[in-house]
Amino acid sequence: MAEQVHTLNITGMTCSGCSGRIMRVLEATPGVLKADISHDTGSGIVTTSTEVSTSKLVEIVNSVGFEASA
Repeated sequence: MAEQVHTLNITGMTCSGCSGRIMRVLEATPGVLKADISHDTGSGIVTTSTEVSTSKLVEIVNSVGFEASA
């Protein structure tokens, strides 16, 4: 299986609970293999199978109340 690594910039996180919430939501998404989210750096690295696009990941993060961009 081919994998892709996506880097996201995420604003609105204030604590590790925020980053944990984003990580849980992303990792529950079909096709997402791993999500490493850091509130300290305001970024995330998400490993997916090829059928998940960066724009879909941004949409998911935005839907839970944070602001993401690629």
